[in-house]
Amino acid sequence: MTRQLITSALPYINGIKHLGNMVGSMLPADVYSRYLRQRGHEVLYICATDEHGTPAELAAQEAGLPVAEFCARAHDQQKAIYDGFQLSFDYFGRSSSPQNREITQEIARELHANGFIEERAIRQVYSVADGRFLPDRYIVGTCPHCGYDKARGDQCENCTRVLDPTDLLEPRSAISGSSELEVRETKHLFLLQSKLTDEVESWIAANGDNWPVLASSIARKWLTEGLQDRAITRDLEWGVPVPADTWPELAAEGKVFYVWFDAPIEYIGATKEWADATGGDWRSWWYEADDTVRYTEFMAKDNVPFHTVMFPATILGSRKPWKKVDYVKAFNWLTYYGGKFSTSQKLGIFTDVALELLPADYWRYYLMANAPESDDSSFTWDLFAATVNKDLADTLGNFVNRVLSFSRKRFGDEVPAGAANGAAEEQLGGQIAELLAEYETQLDALNFRKAAQALRALWSAGNAYLDVTAPWTEIKTDPEAAARTLRTAINLIHLYAVVSEPFIPAAAKAIRESFALEGDTRTWVTADEARALSSVPAGTGFTVPPVLFAKITDEDLAAWTERFGGGQG
Repeated sequence: MTRQLITSALPYINGIKHLGNMVGSMLPADVYSRYLRQRGHEVLYICATDEHGTPAELAAQEAGLPVAEFCARAHDQQKAIYDGFQLSFDYFGRSSSPQNREITQEIARELHANGFIEERAIRQVYSVADGRFLPDRYIVGTCPHCGYDKARGDQCENCTRVLDPTDLLEPRSAISGSSELEVRETKHLFLLQSKLTDEVESWIAANGDNWPVLASSIARKWLTEGLQDRAITRDLEWGVPVPADTWPELAAEGKVFYVWFDAPIEYIGATKEWADATGGDWRSWWYEADDTVRYTEFMAKDNVPFHTVMFPATILGSRKPWKKVDYVKAFNWLTYYGGKFSTSQKLGIFTDVALELLPADYWRYYLMANAPESDDSSFTWDLFAATVNKDLADTLGNFVNRVLSFSRKRFGDEVPAGAANGAAEEQLGGQIAELLAEYETQLDALNFRKAAQALRALWSAGNAYLDVTAPWTEIKTDPEAAARTLRTAINLIHLYAVVSEPFIPAAAKAIRESFALEGDTRTWVTADEARALSSVPAGTGFTVPPVLFAKITDEDLAAWTERFGGGQG
């Protein structure tokens, strides 16, 4: 099998992330990674904190900490939350690592040697009040395209347009708030993307048709507008330093690489971190790996241009056989009552608070069942409660509880034998095999909402089977038939535990652990096994697990709406 390399967009270090970040990259990447592992693939899922650039320096300044110490603490805080969401990273690294520094500098030297980096004198914004040149994100103002008055000097968070600081109207320093700004001359390195346009166009033409329309359209829009040479260094104290052996003057001035130059390279850097920590072979995943590795990236739409144009241009210009992405899974926005989730504006539900309210499986399932794939989707407390109560508490949780509780009450703590399968069981087995195939098809295609629908249909099939067979009635006239029904339903429960694991790993584990099934190392269910529904033989001991999913009450909704707001847009 082809090995599967998976990366999700690196979360910024400047604070705890919100649910929009989670559903736009890390969570779907985790669901897909778990699924592929269960199907027998060799998977490497890599992510890291994005620690360089202005957001890190500003956040450290606000916290009153040296930036290195701030980043180390923030990395550990974020990692603890992602562990709480049961994200199955093979490695969660740091873009400030020595490995990323080494590889970033190596690629920069290669670009320079090939004529794709040029030193240019430019005029840059200088803050008189702060006594320093201001990197793009240190300048805020009004976007000239949409009028958003908190646009940054590199990109407008509202309309996603890429900007230069001099584009902003009424600009001011993000450090001091001073509008006493001057434009002075300084030197920086530029990546000559214009010279790489034809190569990037050819690469996207060969690969982009296989991507979701959202990803390919954004990439092609950038190409249509024309690739511009872009500065890849900044005046910051924190970042990958320009190597002195190649650019001694700029290194002496303390120039560092632009965060959007080194951050994508951290995918490679974090893989080397993983290899250094585990003894793995990082180069086999990234170097001369086009025929042996399938590489899938997950990201929200604002990250698409950098990953589909700028980073490929960097890799192509290096003239080295670095692995390039095969499939870009892009997501639209998850909104909070129609307004954007925002770390900087503290709008929406943040991941640490989410885990304080409810266990991770509630959020994992809701977010994937309502993933913003074809369009933006809006989080509301009513929709969240309806999804949890109907799908998780009623359709799955209630099925598991009532089947196992009733079977134990009537037949004891072992799976009953009962009569041989009849027409209802044959029909059910065929239906389950078909629904499982649909579930696999949608996960293979990275259609997460449709995959959640197929999973829900699998759970619903069990309830429909109970409605038809009614073991609580059968037991009165035909105990053997009731035992057969319960045996079949218990086998369905085990199947649900196996195939639901990518979405709800904690509940899946709890269900599997309720069976005293020796040697239960099954990672997936074949079509034949689904038809037979006999993986848990009669006589197997079981316990009734605790309530898997508690219903969300009206009182819960009222308290959460009052605490977090609702209905604002």
